[in-house]
Amino acid sequence: MPETTRILPITAPEAIEAASLAIIDAEVPEPRPFSGPHWAIVRRLIHTTADFELPSLVRFSDGAVEAGLTALDQGATIITDTEMARCAIPPRRLEPFGCTVRCFMNEPAVVAAAKAANSTRAALAVDFALDLPGPLIFVIGNAPTALLRLLKRIDGGTPAPALVIGMPVGFVNAAESKALLQTRADFPWITIKGRKGGSALAGATVNALAILLREAGEEKA
Repeated sequence: MPETTRILPITAPEAIEAASLAIIDAEVPEPRPFSGPHWAIVRRLIHTTADFELPSLVRFSDGAVEAGLTALDQGATIITDTEMARCAIPPRRLEPFGCTVRCFMNEPAVVAAAKAANSTRAALAVDFALDLPGPLIFVIGNAPTALLRLLKRIDGGTPAPALVIGMPVGFVNAAESKALLQTRADFPWITIKGRKGGSALAGATVNALAILLREAGEEKA
C-alpha cells in the first residue's frame, strides 16, 4: 500500500511561509554553518529552491550583510542582470526604504552596444548601470559575462558597488566568475560556489536583506 500523503491544513500565505521556514530549521539542525542574519539569508535561499545543499555552497565576504543592510537603508538602487531577477524582487519590500530596482538589458543603447561589441547585453548593461549615483547593489543571477565585466571595471578604477550579489547559474564561466569574486577583499559580496545560482536566488538574497532591515526597524520601534 502506498504511504498516505499528509496534507497540512494551512492555507494562509503567512502561515505557509512560517511553516516552511520551521521545516527548514528542523531539517538543518544546530550546529549550522551559519547563524544570525547569515542563516536568515541562507534559509531564505533554501525556501526559494528547496535545495538543502546551499548551506555548503553560500559564501559571504566579511561585512557583506552589514553593507547590504546599510545600502538598503540609504535608498540604494538595485541593478539586476535580467528582467527575471528584477521581477524576483517585489517593490513592496523595498519601497519603505526608498530603494528602486532597475534592469538595463532592454535599453536600446545597450542592445546596440552589445551588437557592435559582439558581447552580451548583460555585460554592456553593467557600464550603463555604473553611471548611476550610489549606493548601488548589483544582483547578478544569470550572466557570468555581467559579473566578469563588473570585476573588470572595478579593476580599471571604477568605484565598487556597495554590495555585489554574484550568483550566475550555468556551465560556461559561471563557477569561474564566482571563484574570482571570492578572491576579492576590496568590496563586499555574497555568492554561491559552483554552478548553482539563478535569478530566483539572487533576488531572494535582496528580499532576505530587506526583511532583516524591516525587522530591525520594528525592534527599534
